[in-house]
Amino acid sequence: MRFMIIVKSCPEFEAEVQPDPDPAVMAAMAAYHEELAQAGVLLDGSGLKPSRTGWRIHYGPGGAEGTSSRCVVDGPFAEAKELIAGYTMIEVRSREEALEWSRRFPNPVREGAEAIVEVRELYEMEDFTPSESLEKFKAIDAMNKP
Repeated sequence: MRFMIIVKSCPEFEAEVQPDPDPAVMAAMAAYHEELAQAGVLLDGSGLKPSRTGWRIHYGPGGAEGTSSRCVVDGPFAEAKELIAGYTMIEVRSREEALEWSRRFPNPVREGAEAIVEVRELYEMEDFTPSESLEKFKAIDAMNKP
């Protein structure tokens, strides 16, 4: 079972000019991710730059021949609490194991500060009804595994 531990953004992260986090936070994150790696459950993890460096694609009706129209909207985006500042992906045996790992996740802002970390399970190919499209996704997945 794969889970994404999502670090929710905050005004402090969105205002960041240089990626120069609190050294104590970096040390705690490094130690935590090292534990995940040593346990063999770490798949990936990274921080995201502030939303001012990104964009969103808005889809709506009105494209050619029944397709969706697309509109690019540049950041920054107003609601920092709705944004993602980083993530850690883990693969574990159960929801309970994911919960235990996520409880140990260091405060991403700094100790004593308000922060939110959200955990979501990823879909697996087996969760979907068999179809031709699903077989294509399985083939792509197989090509990307060593």
